[in-house]
Amino acid sequence: MSEASSLTNHFLIALPTLQDPNFSRTVTYICEHTREGTMGIIINRPSTLQLADILHHMDIGENERTPSEMPVYIGGPVQEDRGFLLHSPAKRWDSTLFIGDDLAVTTSQDLVKSLAKGEGPEDVFFALGYAGWGPGQLEQELQQDAWIFGPAAKEVLFQTPAENRWESAARLAGVDVNLISNIGGHA
Repeated sequence: MSEASSLTNHFLIALPTLQDPNFSRTVTYICEHTREGTMGIIINRPSTLQLADILHHMDIGENERTPSEMPVYIGGPVQEDRGFLLHSPAKRWDSTLFIGDDLAVTTSQDLVKSLAKGEGPEDVFFALGYAGWGPGQLEQELQQDAWIFGPAAKEVLFQTPAENRWESAARLAGVDVNLISNIGGHA
């Protein structure tokens, strides 16, 4: 797979026809897309948790600068007990995958501890779990018209309310999902 054909740093948007409850009406930010498979984080499924809940569970103290009410999202059905933090600017933490010039995903506790101190990156998206596809699996699902993809935008990821991200991401790809029938399709 060439870099030009990679979906890394793109939004993967579920079409209304996709009935899989893990992915129905989701937007997934693709962190890595190679011949070996694809890894992404669903960005429009808030959980009932906030950062304060995670910090309490990890026994990490808070202070007055802690963004305690930061929402925690359901990032996908794989490793649902593990935190994945999309952030900008793309600074190096212990376990960081750089996605672009100004965006990265980190899975290490050092970033969580920095957030607790109010010293984290300017833009942060916290998810538990991720979405994963084996070699060729996503390409096959794209051929079955389960998904569309389009350019990722930090505004959708960090500023758009969760309930508007699906339609906003689709609009960036030039599609009005409200005009598509929800009959058929599967992943």
